[in-house]
Amino acid sequence: MDYETVIGLEIHVQLLTQSKMFCGCSTRFGAPPNTQTCPVCLGLPGALPVINRRAVELGLRAALVLHCTVHPTSQFHRKNYYYPDLPKNYQISQYQYLEHPPLATDGYLEIEVDGQRRRVGIRRVHLEEDTGKLVHPEEGNVSWVDYNRSGVPLMEIVTYPDLRSPQEARAFLLKLRQVLQYAEVSTGRMEEGTLRCDANVSLRRPGEPLGVRTEVKNMNSIRSVERALAYEVARQRELLERGEAVVQETRHWDERRGVTFASRSKEEAEDYRYFPEPDLVPVEVTPEWLEEVRRGVPELPDARRDRIMAQYALGRYDAELLVQTRATADFFEAAVAAHPSPKAIANWMLGEVSAYLNEHNLEIEQLRITPAQLAELVRLVEDGTISGRIAKDVIAEMLQTGDSPRSIVDRQGLVQISDEAALRETVEAVIQDNPGPVRDVLAGKEKAVAFLVGQVMRRTQGRANPALVQRLLRERLGLLGG
Repeated sequence: MDYETVIGLEIHVQLLTQSKMFCGCSTRFGAPPNTQTCPVCLGLPGALPVINRRAVELGLRAALVLHCTVHPTSQFHRKNYYYPDLPKNYQISQYQYLEHPPLATDGYLEIEVDGQRRRVGIRRVHLEEDTGKLVHPEEGNVSWVDYNRSGVPLMEIVTYPDLRSPQEARAFLLKLRQVLQYAEVSTGRMEEGTLRCDANVSLRRPGEPLGVRTEVKNMNSIRSVERALAYEVARQRELLERGEAVVQETRHWDERRGVTFASRSKEEAEDYRYFPEPDLVPVEVTPEWLEEVRRGVPELPDARRDRIMAQYALGRYDAELLVQTRATADFFEAAVAAHPSPKAIANWMLGEVSAYLNEHNLEIEQLRITPAQLAELVRLVEDGTISGRIAKDVIAEMLQTGDSPRSIVDRQGLVQISDEAALRETVEAVIQDNPGPVRDVLAGKEKAVAFLVGQVMRRTQGRANPALVQRLLRERLGLLGG
């Protein structure tokens, strides 16, 4: 029997607050090192923490969208360990004690892989503060510490070991990020560290108890998570097939070499000497507060997908792609509001616009064009001002420059030619210059018609009305009835 892969994830999510978890310092990304600090987040003696209410509300919102049980009372704890980026030598966090539960437990998130839906259990959702950031210059035997991130509000989401492949882990992270972005809990930008993932992975024979696990860290993208887990699964399988034991340890992912490597033995909860934070009172969540948070949850991706399908008569495939990010769905609906042609707008967004974003590694928020400009392009095609062929050139320039489609069309003289007299001359010239294809047309070969239409379009630089060209050609060759 082959080995079964068992994966559980620990995801740290930076909450979308303006100030830190226990002080008023800014959480703005990209500020100069150590400019967003105070005695509280630097852990100076005598400084006392105060809980950020907004961070708790966002944690509650996440717990609700993940179908968790929210506990009426939860407690912060001190997680004790020494590391240079931890100024207090402990981290204020939450842990799952029977008498002191975390914010929420026992939820789930549904994912789809290869057409199969699976429910992945959420063990707990808890709140904590982030650590500082160590910076290791390439030259010199020295490391720097930036405490701007110290104290930033984090939510940790811990899954049950329900994932059975690196592909499922990737699908879970994509779905989780999408849900949290829609719920306005976090930006989910892994490149900025607002979503970070550690993974516990082990192998076992089906039906046997869980095997010895390793924890994989330092994965800075969803692609890295999938690659690191695939490597670690293969490494553990090779060990077991040789009759060797898997060592419980923490391993780091080396993106450049594509391997994991051992960094330290794996800690257990007892190693951190958790005890209740004496400077903070327990968090009390009343039914009224929880209901207020519930009413503030925005429309989530699955609900928006279903609404877009029904409201705009789109297929599931298109709707799924349009709701991948909230910004994409917002762009689509704004464009449709400017010009009600949802299928055409969806086709341009999922075609040329999506290709441009992928090629230039951009998010839709970084586009130079607006939804109204895309709607205007669709309108110009539908009212016959420009052809679909010319529209492809127009949108390429729009994406590069941000100019409106009307200004590009006017500046370059791209208005579609629908003048029958002018086109008849071009059609006649094409017929005279292509006797072979003309004979093929008269012999009933339809592909030859398309060739002749293409020749007319080439001579008019794509500006001829294709439908009119088709009619004029057939009329000239006596094929209007066939």
